[in-house]
Amino acid sequence: MKKNHPFRRVMLASAATVSGIVLLLTLKPSSDPGSAQAAGALPQQTSAAQEAAQGGAAAKDGTFTGDTVQTQYGPVQVRVTVSGGKITKAEALQQPRGGQSDQITGNAIPKLNQEAVAAGPGGSIDAISGASYTSAGYGKSLQSALDKASAGTGTTGGGGAAKAATVTGDAVDTQYGPIQVRITVSGGKITKAATVQQPRGGQSDQITGNAVPKLNKEAVAAGTADIDAISGASYTSAGYKKSLQSALDKVPAAESDKGTATGASSPAPAKSSPAGSAAGSGATGSGATSDGGGTYTGAVVQTEYGPVQVRVTLTDGRITSASAVQAPKGGRSDQVSGDAIPKLNQEAVTAGDGDIDAVSGASYTSAGYKKSLQSALDQAGG
Repeated sequence: MKKNHPFRRVMLASAATVSGIVLLLTLKPSSDPGSAQAAGALPQQTSAAQEAAQGGAAAKDGTFTGDTVQTQYGPVQVRVTVSGGKITKAEALQQPRGGQSDQITGNAIPKLNQEAVAAGPGGSIDAISGASYTSAGYGKSLQSALDKASAGTGTTGGGGAAKAATVTGDAVDTQYGPIQVRITVSGGKITKAATVQQPRGGQSDQITGNAVPKLNKEAVAAGTADIDAISGASYTSAGYKKSLQSALDKVPAAESDKGTATGASSPAPAKSSPAGSAAGSGATGSGATSDGGGTYTGAVVQTEYGPVQVRVTLTDGRITSASAVQAPKGGRSDQVSGDAIPKLNQEAVTAGDGDIDAVSGASYTSAGYKKSLQSALDQAGG
């Protein structure tokens, strides 16, 4: 007769139970809702969390213009329109021009504009193949525009942030000559617009005589640079809009007690139109002080190869910074100006006055530079 062994049965039952548990564990799915996070993958952030992580406030609605970024092939400047926290429009106010740059930017800029809109205020854009310098400059200017959007500054919608002031936009070269716009802003609205410079001579007199008054009227009515081109004056209209925009960009920094704006350019007396005369003929150097400090822009000097215009910053009556607002461009002029202008800027700062030497191989540009530099110093009383 076989004996029962209770202890042995208990041991066998325990072993079976352990085996069953191990088997169940091996059959358990290898992932669960928390496994991705445990493995180091972060959960998707909400839009608010993403915004906080990026360190920026929500972009305000309006139109914002980024800083001008100098690249190896020329300046890039971007303007964006923000609505409902999204970029609804992006465009380049400035881009490298002349020679092969026209082809490169003609291909790259539209793509960059499209990327900026698609990416939105919190996104990033990819460089365009074959246009790395332009892409990098575009990205920097775009970011500065978005920084202004986050801070709610630099809007061009004529908002209350604009102080009463008279400001002069940058001179813009067109195919038929330079154009420069001056506006008066009061209560956040454009109350007056006039041209300091406009294309002149031959048929240009008739075209600008018809177009400029209409553009001035549009600028006052719109309160922004988003105005329509005048039929038959497309180049003048485009230049007018760019200069008008640059004037509007200076309005937030305007000195209300002086009625002038930071960085405002002075008119070129020889090129002033009747409309420009109505705007006044005084110098508009920014932040001018009794000791000759401030920023002053000289007159536009026409040379055989194109216009030259110089802007200087003075501190205690000495030149501390000099730059060319305009310089001859296109073809070989790009190379000549690219070599000469930095040297002339350095000479101006070193000399501290307008008595500088001409740069070898750039005699016309040097002569124009000196004349414009001297006119800027004359404004400062230097």
